[in-house]
Amino acid sequence: MTTLEQTLTQYDRAFEQCARLFEAKTSDYGTAWRILRPSSLTDQLFIKANRIRTLQETGEALVDEGIDSEFIGIVNYSLLALIQCNLAPNQPMELDPKEAIAMYRKAFEETRALMIRKNHDYGEAWRDMRVSSLTDLILMKLLRVKQIEDHAGATQVSEGIDANYQDMANYAIFALILLEEGH
Repeated sequence: MTTLEQTLTQYDRAFEQCARLFEAKTSDYGTAWRILRPSSLTDQLFIKANRIRTLQETGEALVDEGIDSEFIGIVNYSLLALIQCNLAPNQPMELDPKEAIAMYRKAFEETRALMIRKNHDYGEAWRDMRVSSLTDLILMKLLRVKQIEDHAGATQVSEGIDANYQDMANYAIFALILLEEGH
């Protein structure tokens, strides 16, 4: 198995954990997340990433949810933000669950394609990174997104919000892989 094949196998397995949770929550709650503005989704992502960093620094959790579940949350909230940013304002609040799942899978496929391109160019550098560094990169991306949101989406030279959400999802999936490998 080539390194790319190994990465894709691990990446897809980690993503399927996220997708199962998204589909189960969609079954339970419908698309209640549609009420959230993109900036609120950004704040949800910040809460997840900040909790991971706190747990990494203190080594103590008072809520019985580990780091893995928070990285899954980052993947899912990132994909929800991508969907939300690309929906027309006149879209209904409640989406058909099958339609929502199809949008989620499409956002994932676009994020996966970006990962493949970047992974090629960066030579699988993420494999030599610490999970804590991936957390910090996610937090940095979140601060960038907040700045872009505060400037009404205007940037001079920076990639847009969508690319940042995709990077956060990819970093979170890389973290899940590294955690599974025992890093």
